[in-house]
Amino acid sequence: MATKEAEDKIEFKAEVSKVLDLVINSLYSNKEIFLRELISNASDACDKLRYLSLTQDKLVDKGTEFSISITTDKKSKSISIRDNGIGMNHDELVENLGTIAKSGTTAFLENLSGDEKKDAELIGQFGVGFYACFGVAEKVEVLTKRAGESQGWLWTSEGAGSYSIAKADRDTQGSTVTVFLKKESKEYLEEARIRNIIKTYSDHVSLPINFEKVEKNKTDIEQLNSGSAIWTRNKSDITDDQYKEFYHSVGHVFDDPWLTLHNRVEGKIEYTNLLYIPSSKPFDLMNPDRKHKVKLYVKKVFITDDCEDLMPSYLRFVRGVVDSEDLPLNVSREMLQHNVLVTHIKKALVKKVFSELKKKAAKKPEEYELFWNNFGAVLKEGLYEDHENKDALIELTRFKSTSGNGLVSMESYIAGMNDGQKDIFYITGDNAEILEKSPQLEGFKARGINVLLLTDPVDEFWIPMVGQYKEKTFKSVTAGDIDLGEIEDSENKKSENKKDDAVKDADLAKLIVVIKEILGDSVKDVKSSDRLTDSAVCLVAADGDMDLHLARMLKQQGHADMQDSSRILEINSSHQLIIKLSEISQDLSKKDLLGDVAHLLLDQAKITEGEAIKDPANFAKRLNETLVKVLI
Repeated sequence: MATKEAEDKIEFKAEVSKVLDLVINSLYSNKEIFLRELISNASDACDKLRYLSLTQDKLVDKGTEFSISITTDKKSKSISIRDNGIGMNHDELVENLGTIAKSGTTAFLENLSGDEKKDAELIGQFGVGFYACFGVAEKVEVLTKRAGESQGWLWTSEGAGSYSIAKADRDTQGSTVTVFLKKESKEYLEEARIRNIIKTYSDHVSLPINFEKVEKNKTDIEQLNSGSAIWTRNKSDITDDQYKEFYHSVGHVFDDPWLTLHNRVEGKIEYTNLLYIPSSKPFDLMNPDRKHKVKLYVKKVFITDDCEDLMPSYLRFVRGVVDSEDLPLNVSREMLQHNVLVTHIKKALVKKVFSELKKKAAKKPEEYELFWNNFGAVLKEGLYEDHENKDALIELTRFKSTSGNGLVSMESYIAGMNDGQKDIFYITGDNAEILEKSPQLEGFKARGINVLLLTDPVDEFWIPMVGQYKEKTFKSVTAGDIDLGEIEDSENKKSENKKDDAVKDADLAKLIVVIKEILGDSVKDVKSSDRLTDSAVCLVAADGDMDLHLARMLKQQGHADMQDSSRILEINSSHQLIIKLSEISQDLSKKDLLGDVAHLLLDQAKITEGEAIKDPANFAKRLNETLVKVLI
């Protein structure tokens, strides 16, 4: 019994209450999932204590056997799941049960549509674990005591916006979750129903899951699961459904795996891995604090789920387990850092993941496209971080491009390059549809030159790191030193930019001098363009200058050292506006009009690039005055 004087009532945060309300009212048509989640949590708690006890033997009495027990009480309409694992103290109860999915909650809420069915699917992807029990519960109690501490605690909630924590007595370490069932959920009191759920979802759990039944003052204990770690079994003995359920359990997720990798490695170093790639993207995938979800076991004993050296950060979406036969059982997390065996296992795991992804991309490109849309932005981080695997990663990359034919690989891009094309052309930005309308692309499209459309922030960083692929240099179309004249068009005929109506060279040279004088330091230079066909002007970076999008992105992120840098203004000598400007440049009485239009063209080029113009009020005033001059 909890002591009343120690009880604390705590309100859930507003966003947590919203998520919890959705969990309770619309999460699953398959409500039985709550039992799987509670058993999975109990198993994790036992694994963690078993690991700690290897170096802190006083935490657990000698001879302790870790297990999970299930009991029912038809009188109180409750089902209890008890473990003798690590347990929790007061602060851990607040941290673990008082908060739902700390990282990613905001992103999750932003994706809610108000459509109950769609939101239920989102919650399923989000993964809420313990809170699934509120789908069947009127009230939930957690009686727990942290291993090594003397005080127990009772956490209680009806899922209605608040919970309470009170001091309580408990003989041993561990936790007991008691779910007081709603009237319509009393089926979960039946032994046959519980037995079926355990067999379906939790048979793989390596700890014994016991059902305890009291009859005539005698307790009958029966183990409901086979109790063998699934990764130790032969592949032929494991069904697809069993693989899926282990994925759900080990990952605390509700989607199905996109790819399953199960193999045993023998030789100088022996280990078994059972890894999964999800079919949906976690909401906190891009969180810099997110780590991979691969658990390390030694001889089927859980060691840690926080070994950074086991999997590179760019594969942080991978889930599953690795079980080593060669690491010592009493290995510490500190000893794992830079451990030669762990490094060897990591290299082999990365190679295996790459190999399976490559097979999938070749055999089922449509399915691979789904994977790439979910995790491509993360995988590309490896191009920046992992020089050793650079070539293997580039083979796995896929890109949107101006060809419009779905995603293209680097191999297919190079195979489709025009005669005379020496570079891999790309443009970076925030949105592919907007990028396709960029004026810098006009000349490339006219010649049938394919351009990669790169919209992930990491693209700005891996490209200069990689530099080249198969002796082809990556080149931004916003660079000023591009010569399209030597590249043949898609019909293998040398492209000639027809400018019958263009400003004559002598007049163009004069106009450029005038515009440069008007704009002054606002531009680095003014040049005639062979990349423009429809637009009057565009901005490009001078040779050696930072790419336009990268400079803008760094400035938006608050880099104080990012000073405004002038760009090259390219003008289209065949555009009617430039032709007209050349004409009026000869008329001294229209000098002011020429000046206003030159400034407007520069501002227009900046706006097209997504840049904010320095003086919007002056821009509007100049635009209005110019319209008056030409219309009256």
